[in-house]
Amino acid sequence: MSRPRIVIVGAGFAGYRTAQTLSKLARGRAEIVLLNPTDYFLYLPLLPQVAAGILEPRRVTVSLSGTLPHVKLVLGESDRIDLDARQVHYTGPEGEGGTLDYDRLVLAAGSVNKLLPIPGVAEHAHGFRGLPEALYLRDHVTRQVELAAATDDPGRCAARCTFVVVGAGYTGTEVAAHGQLFTDAQVARHPMRTGMRPRWLLLDIADRVLPELDERLSRTADTVLRERGVDVRMGTSVKEATHDGVLLTDGEFVDTHTLVWCVGVRPDPLAESLGLPMERGRLLVDPHLQVPGRPEVFACGDAAAVPDLEKPGSYTPMTAQHAWRQGKVCAHNVAASFGDGERRAYRHKDMGFVVDLGGVKAAANPLGVNLSGVAAGAVTRGYHLAAMPGNRVRVAADWLLDAVLPRQAVQLGLVRSWSVPLDTASPELARVPGEPGRGPSSGGEPAKNQPGGEPAKKQPGGEPAKRQPGGEPAKKQPGGEPAEKRPSGEPAVTPPPDQPPPGPDVAPGPVKRTDRTTEGDS
Repeated sequence: MSRPRIVIVGAGFAGYRTAQTLSKLARGRAEIVLLNPTDYFLYLPLLPQVAAGILEPRRVTVSLSGTLPHVKLVLGESDRIDLDARQVHYTGPEGEGGTLDYDRLVLAAGSVNKLLPIPGVAEHAHGFRGLPEALYLRDHVTRQVELAAATDDPGRCAARCTFVVVGAGYTGTEVAAHGQLFTDAQVARHPMRTGMRPRWLLLDIADRVLPELDERLSRTADTVLRERGVDVRMGTSVKEATHDGVLLTDGEFVDTHTLVWCVGVRPDPLAESLGLPMERGRLLVDPHLQVPGRPEVFACGDAAAVPDLEKPGSYTPMTAQHAWRQGKVCAHNVAASFGDGERRAYRHKDMGFVVDLGGVKAAANPLGVNLSGVAAGAVTRGYHLAAMPGNRVRVAADWLLDAVLPRQAVQLGLVRSWSVPLDTASPELARVPGEPGRGPSSGGEPAKNQPGGEPAKKQPGGEPAKRQPGGEPAKKQPGGEPAEKRPSGEPAVTPPPDQPPPGPDVAPGPVKRTDRTTEGDS
């Protein structure tokens, strides 16, 4: 008799914890398959420290095959789920299609950047949901400071040294806090940059920073940000974004080349594509994380609307803490569906929150005890080390080195502006030239219209292909022929037979699929 197959879609907090717990419960009696676009679990709370140059990118990634030895990893993105046939259809990293049959399905597809109908935002802003976006932001901020130092025009210098972050929740607050320290350090240690004043703006329509947290934590974060020099503006947001800057809702126009979009998240569009009952883009499940009418289908994390038994009539918010805990409960209930143990309803107890504000500053309330300053910083970093499923020693070592050595403010040029569009269903993946597509992106502007608004040769970083990192002229790049010898309009990289060649209005490498406009909880 063959072993039953459990397919888990997504390896975020919910999917990773489900796979980890199930592998212990199943003990080889079931085949556990994990479908994910990348071969790592990303510890999102530390992503702002990657953008600020504190942690190296691999520190916040945990190998799936290395930490889940009894789980079969399949690299790919789910395109469609056939509930009646019990099949998951996916596309692999090299464009190949595949199908996974399942006896039990766990949908833990996570979330993507939340979009708002504000003119110019999709074209000129970048999100902060994946490693490529963090790497791009680190390069971009470093580049702007270097370009500002090289210009003699005070106006251009000020615009390049102005960084706008929209959204004063966890992510936006931490990005602004770490970003101000990062740019201040680049200016302070360079004698040629005397007089440059990096300026970070943090905007939100809410009336206070961290509106979802206790007011005392909010006041602590607000005080630290303002003392550090961050321009905190509550009750204000972006009315329009342009190539030259952003128009605020209070009527002020801010000259800037940097717009970081941290207004929240929305569920992955895959959840809505199932055609099942939804709640603001999230798949409705019962307290046992099962889909009503589909007992073989479970869902958890940001893609699932899980009833909050502590607050009847509401649903649990889309946070990493809930996703991590739901993953464990989901694993037990999947095992129980095969007769191994009893089902559990998802209940949670608020253990407190931590917000890293950079340096030794933080805001935290573990077990309801409000902390600030050095004590909060120690608790915050201790919490992250305890919560990470791997790389603890490496992360601690990077923190120690950052405390005693200056950061390396260099731009590697590995991720370009057009590689990380805001409107994408795959923030964990950067666009790649010539990548086989599975449908156009709703954010698929040509390179010349991408954030920054300039053609590729004029993008921030400013070098044509022959001078890009990697050092090879266009004639030696994959594709083989120099541009002047190619027939007019022929792409440098030959697309697969079923994909039309990119024309002058198509950026290389379309993303996963067209996003829908459904919005989830902030």
